[in-house]
Amino acid sequence: MFRSLILSTMLICVAAVAHAQDSAMKTCGEKWQSAKAAGTAGGNTWPKFLAECRAGLSATPAANPEVKPASVPAKSPSEPKGSPVLPAAVDGKFTSLRPAQARQKTCSEQFQANKASDANAGLRWIQKGGGYWSLCNKKLKGA
Repeated sequence: MFRSLILSTMLICVAAVAHAQDSAMKTCGEKWQSAKAAGTAGGNTWPKFLAECRAGLSATPAANPEVKPASVPAKSPSEPKGSPVLPAAVDGKFTSLRPAQARQKTCSEQFQANKASDANAGLRWIQKGGGYWSLCNKKLKGA
């Protein structure tokens, strides 16, 4: 009986700490996005900014729970900044490969070529919500 009471208390404490850390991460993340958007990050990297933010949060008294920080509208990672340059069709040198492999190699070559001219519209090869590979593969499947 006593052991279960101790275990329950420990679990509640662990859950409270985890919630506080999640809350600090969210608050610091919002501050980071605001600072980046405003150009006031001061050359800081995310890890350094996070460490300073967490230190600031632990040093300040508890905030008024009725006042919530303004949220920054997050841009979906799958929204490209413009239109990426995509190949029109599968490259002929890959016709001996399976269709999926031919599309992948064609898209990969175009992605690498686009890097030099920043023509990937800010997309990574694979990313949550669909990256360059996803868009390119869909286009070539339809072509």
